[in-house]
Amino acid sequence: MKSMGENRTVTSQDGTTIAYTKLGSGPPLILVDGAFCYRENGPAGQLAPLLAKQFTVFAYDRRGRGSSGDAPLYAIEREVEDLRALVKEAGGSAVAVGVSSGGALALEAAARDVSLTRLVLYEPPYIEQDGQPRSYGAQKKHLHDLVSAGDRAGAVRYFLSSIYGAPRAFVALMPILMRSSWKKNLTVAHTLTYDLTLLEDRSVLGERSALVTVPILVVGGENSPLPLKDAVAAVARALPNARTVYLKGQDHNLSAPAVAPVVIEFFNSPQAARAAG
Repeated sequence: MKSMGENRTVTSQDGTTIAYTKLGSGPPLILVDGAFCYRENGPAGQLAPLLAKQFTVFAYDRRGRGSSGDAPLYAIEREVEDLRALVKEAGGSAVAVGVSSGGALALEAAARDVSLTRLVLYEPPYIEQDGQPRSYGAQKKHLHDLVSAGDRAGAVRYFLSSIYGAPRAFVALMPILMRSSWKKNLTVAHTLTYDLTLLEDRSVLGERSALVTVPILVVGGENSPLPLKDAVAAVARALPNARTVYLKGQDHNLSAPAVAPVVIEFFNSPQAARAAG
């Protein structure tokens, strides 16, 4: 992506430098990545050029990832401030696409008065177990202990197998079969607790849901596991101006060619424009 747009930085409220790429022309659109992902790792590199045909796309490295800085202590509000700074760079308001736990961050920003006028959320994984919201306290502690001990590979393996649910045999082969992605995943292992912190605070779907009034499309894949499809439906039910669509043949691994047309159609739809106005 670096060769396809302008590489810039913005300073967040706490002084952290946030790196981003700006490409395309048209209304501003911000891509918000999920766990592990940043501009050089994940779907943004494929999705941004497709959306840049109709939008000015801001693809950024969330704090602690890629070329962005970080702070000693994590707080959701700091990540919200990062998005607020990007929206200011975009001219004061923007639409946003949040992928996986990036969808949770986009919702938090919308609930905290960041001027995001419309949202597309791709499978925000607010997973329930036995009818109860999934808790991540023990998992966050284990990840923190692994990273503190210098075992980033162990943290990545634990997240992928025990939290995400990838087959252990596949995870074991990733350093061989997906060497480049594996190395990039290791560099952001310390940020995995950030994503779990976002997902365990579900108040944006409960007592604070009325604060999120913008039009929202919650997108799921028809081939995704049932808990993820249920999460898509639950997020849409919880928010006052949201609806769902499930894409045939898709799963949690976002396919840019499949998702980009849906994003463009929703953001350009007269109904969403009227609701946003």
